[in-house]
Amino acid sequence: MDNTSIITQLAKPKDEDNICPSPDKVSNSSLKKHRSRSIFSPFFCCFRHYHDHHVEAPPANNKTHALPPPPEENGGPPKCEQVQLAPPAEFLLPEVSIEDYGRSCVVIDLDETLVHSSFKPISNADFVVPVEIDGNVHQVYVLKRPHVDHFLQKMGELFECVLFTASLAKYADPVADLLDQSGVFRARLFRDSCVFHRGNYVKDLSRLGRQLSKVIIVDNSPASYIFHPENAVPVQSWFDEMADTELLELLPIFEDLSKEEDVYSFLQSLKDRTSDICKSSQPAGVALYQRKEISIVI
Repeated sequence: MDNTSIITQLAKPKDEDNICPSPDKVSNSSLKKHRSRSIFSPFFCCFRHYHDHHVEAPPANNKTHALPPPPEENGGPPKCEQVQLAPPAEFLLPEVSIEDYGRSCVVIDLDETLVHSSFKPISNADFVVPVEIDGNVHQVYVLKRPHVDHFLQKMGELFECVLFTASLAKYADPVADLLDQSGVFRARLFRDSCVFHRGNYVKDLSRLGRQLSKVIIVDNSPASYIFHPENAVPVQSWFDEMADTELLELLPIFEDLSKEEDVYSFLQSLKDRTSDICKSSQPAGVALYQRKEISIVI
């Protein structure tokens, strides 16, 4: 098995890449996201990708608890050690606990969302995780995204939090042990819980066993939530920028989302607001998101 195949990562964008790349630079297999100082630019860019590339996805009103059909296989299945193609017999999550009853469920990605990992030594790594691959032990160097501890703490106070990564459990589980020592994640889902669809590992939210109108996915890769883009709060891919503040800046949005009975209307209004900002004649950087005493300038 290729060492890098245990971790699902997006390539680091080049410095000269634009925030919203032109269609000829984007493919369904990568759907890479790019750095920006704007906290809302991911919403506009990601939704524009879906419309520009005519990605086929289930209807937006598919908001039931029924399990979907078996995963689609395109171009032949991947290696058996990398993914399980058979759908689970039951929902992916256990029954909602008493503590989380009434809360929305937030599905949070791992790589390039909360951490960045590398098989190459990193001098300032927060964790070094040994991973066995084909009988050999390899060291994985893990950097934590700035403010991730505070972010997880606050998210655990507001939501039922679930870790859902397309990486293999042999790598992601020990990383999660070190990252989430206070037990914010009620459950952990790995690559074998994904649907392999058109070359991507997709996180099918309809298989969780939760009401979709109360499910939010936080992920740096639009390919991961291609079935349910209306449930997504996109984040910028993170690699090693220690001045990054995106997780901290997203907290006011999640505080508002935690009060919503139906997340669709809030996320749609946020998308519409972002689209209006991008279409307006205002100079870049003249837009505000205000909540209580917090103002985020983009």
